Amino acid sequence: MPNSLSSMTGFARQDGQLDRHRWTYELRSVNGRGLEVRCRLPAGFDALELKLRKAVTAKLARGNVSVSLTLRDDEKAGRLVLNKDALSSVLEMVKTVQEESPIAMAPPTVDGVLNIRGVIEASEETLSEDALSALIETLATSFDEALGKLIDHRRAEGASLQAILEKQIDAVEELTNTSRKLSEGSTQTLQARILKSIEGLASEVQLDEARLAQEVAVLSVKADICEELDRLDAHIIAARALLAENGPIGRKFDFLVQEFNRETNTLCSKAVDITLKQAGLEMKTIIDQMREQVQNVE
Repeated sequence: MPNSLSSMTGFARQDGQLDRHRWTYELRSVNGRGLEVRCRLPAGFDALELKLRKAVTAKLARGNVSVSLTLRDDEKAGRLVLNKDALSSVLEMVKTVQEESPIAMAPPTVDGVLNIRGVIEASEETLSEDALSALIETLATSFDEALGKLIDHRRAEGASLQAILEKQIDAVEELTNTSRKLSEGSTQTLQARILKSIEGLASEVQLDEARLAQEVAVLSVKADICEELDRLDAHIIAARALLAENGPIGRKFDFLVQEFNRETNTLCSKAVDITLKQAGLEMKTIIDQMREQVQNVE
């Protein structure tokens, strides 16, 4: 079964209609430490929000997901009603002004009165319980389609991430092999450096050859990077195994990258050869880039 590496970044849009109602879902997802869902729905759709949150939780493991629902009622948009209380208040105020200043006040016109805010309103007809329940179920089904699109987008982004991570792992492996070859002569390099530094003292003091050999051996052990290289090999195998897994791997991969970084830091600190240190620094740069990519993996 092929792996399904997913990014936490994605977007989806879904339109729908039921009788007089039309709607548009917009889903956005960005990276996050855990899973967080934010819903922006019309008033009165609390029951729908519970369904949406449950659907997201069942399908996604990580990411900050925002859900926006725009709902339109075609009949309500074209139906206006007269607010008689507001009209009475307006006419009463007109009468009062005319009585106080009859000359300055021209007779009101019908269109002028009706254009006053609050006199004409959109119909506030509410849905029956059965109609609302049917609408919520249809909206939930439409959301499942939108969520599927979001998941597809996240997987497409995940495929791109996987290609990048595979190249970075290959680069780390190549540098690990290079470092192993360079380290083969590190003991001789260290011995030569120590002997050169004490050449000037040889004519002035009596050197204990056995003690000198012992100190060189101790320093050689401290400079040995075989364990770090072996652990890097193990991390490379573990990284490739993670990429072959199905399901969320982001947190595991993030921890593994920290281990990569730890071994590389130690390698750089132990390196006695400038070429070996440069290889370690190059490896560290790639691992830092890998860490940035892993932050987007679910």
